[in-house]
Amino acid sequence: MWEDLVRYLSSANNRELLGSQLLEHIYLSLTPLLLGVVVAVPIGWLAHRFPRVRAVLLPAASILYTVPSLALFVVIPGIIGTLVLDSINVVVALTLYTSALLLRPVIDALTAVPDHITAAATAMGYQPARRFLAVELPLAVPVLAAGLRVGAVSNISLVSVGALIGTGGLGVLFTEGFRTRYLAPIVVGIVLTLALALVVDLLLVALRRWLTPWERVEVGART
Repeated sequence: MWEDLVRYLSSANNRELLGSQLLEHIYLSLTPLLLGVVVAVPIGWLAHRFPRVRAVLLPAASILYTVPSLALFVVIPGIIGTLVLDSINVVVALTLYTSALLLRPVIDALTAVPDHITAAATAMGYQPARRFLAVELPLAVPVLAAGLRVGAVSNISLVSVGALIGTGGLGVLFTEGFRTRYLAPIVVGIVLTLALALVVDLLLVALRRWLTPWERVEVGART
């Protein structure tokens, strides 16, 4: 086992392959995360403001998230007119998943903003759009960040499924290992996937702390 791993990693070609697959995995998992935020935040704001919209969108998002990822990867090309092996199919599918996953956290985050704060902002002359960007969204960051962490880990794992239709990423190591009955690339793929998920999660935690400096002030005041 260890000899196989050392032999596999000692190959320059294999290390180059690992680097390219890791970069592709990062692109395929994090791009939909960013796009999902861009889609989910304004839709969540609308759902937060209009209960009838929320009553329609929340069940729809729940249903969408239950669709098997492999099925969605196969269906997307027929909808947007791309090739089956095009990586954009994975990006679009995971963007839909991320948007569906983040919709409820966005709504919950905006609902958690105290009414007296939004009332004070309104009294100071903030229009709804400005109040949302300057007051409500910053205060909603802690709850939204929790949803982002779940979405990031989910995307990093789901990208591997795309390897079954030849879209690349670290999942290629799994399919190649199973095809050749060679355990080394499978083990390396698992370790890299877990490491990537851990690093991204830590970065999101750091980003949340940077975006919410008042939380550190509150903690320091209590201590």
